[in-house]
Amino acid sequence: MRSRILTPLILCLAAAPAAGQSVPPLSTFSIAACDPETGFWGVAVQSRVVGAGSIVPAAEADAGAIATQAAANVSFKRRGLELLRAGRSAEEVRAEFVRSDPGIADRQFAIADRECRVAAFTGDSTSAWAGHRTGAGYSVQGNILAGPEVVEAMARAYEEATAARRPFGERLLASLKAGQAAGGDRRGRQGAGMLIVKRGAGYGGGDDIYADLHVEDHVEPILELERVYGVWMSLFHPEDHFLPNGSQAIAAPAGPHICLLRNLLARAGHGTATQAEYCAFDEEVITALKSFQRASNLPVRAALTPEVAARLRDVAAARPAP
Repeated sequence: MRSRILTPLILCLAAAPAAGQSVPPLSTFSIAACDPETGFWGVAVQSRVVGAGSIVPAAEADAGAIATQAAANVSFKRRGLELLRAGRSAEEVRAEFVRSDPGIADRQFAIADRECRVAAFTGDSTSAWAGHRTGAGYSVQGNILAGPEVVEAMARAYEEATAARRPFGERLLASLKAGQAAGGDRRGRQGAGMLIVKRGAGYGGGDDIYADLHVEDHVEPILELERVYGVWMSLFHPEDHFLPNGSQAIAAPAGPHICLLRNLLARAGHGTATQAEYCAFDEEVITALKSFQRASNLPVRAALTPEVAARLRDVAAARPAP
């Protein structure tokens, strides 16, 4: 009996990393991005390592975002945000990390600063395939990937989602999904995560954490992250998730997203505005919506489609504020 009890304990202790023992590298792919128009900074990541969503990302509203991976130097997150907060540019922070870290050849990281400038680094000793691509307001990077096509697909997907005016979180997810579809991490899948910040956008307005979502261990971590993101956004940010401001069809018949719809319709000259925080998709809103559809030569029905929402946003934006 004693032997049966001790044997699993001995095996667990043998499997536990000893003090000073090397930890598994964060061989992964990620995106660090920002949107100065909407005030978002964020990082999304997928890896064949449990807890990647906890280890890789860091972000602070009005300061910047950082992703650190490969032989991740997690002190980059604290140090980098301190430098960004002090007004240093992404390139200046990159240069400081390269100058001060003796293990820099094993590192990979990306930075987006407060002005949405980006900088990235892939060390010469990171495991192939490793590399990064940068574009307007974003950087995509990875190591132990199927090939350069992974980051190329990620970059293309993010740019297409941005051009389509999709919500910021959906752009990050689109990039991850494209990277996985192009081959992703050569070793497989396990953990994923997303961190998004915006000034005053946290729970109850008490902090800046717009979303901090983790999938620690899953056979399809990106798809599970996407599912959890949808649940989170439906509950905490419906005005950014559902049409007309978001991209999802109105599934909830009442909420702040309906107030947004009502006020956009009023701005476009149909119906009356409201100061309420919680509105219903009632006859008053439906009548105004149909009036707008009729005036815009769109199909007239009690439904808000992406086409109608896009037209409504454009018309409302062109009208002077009341």
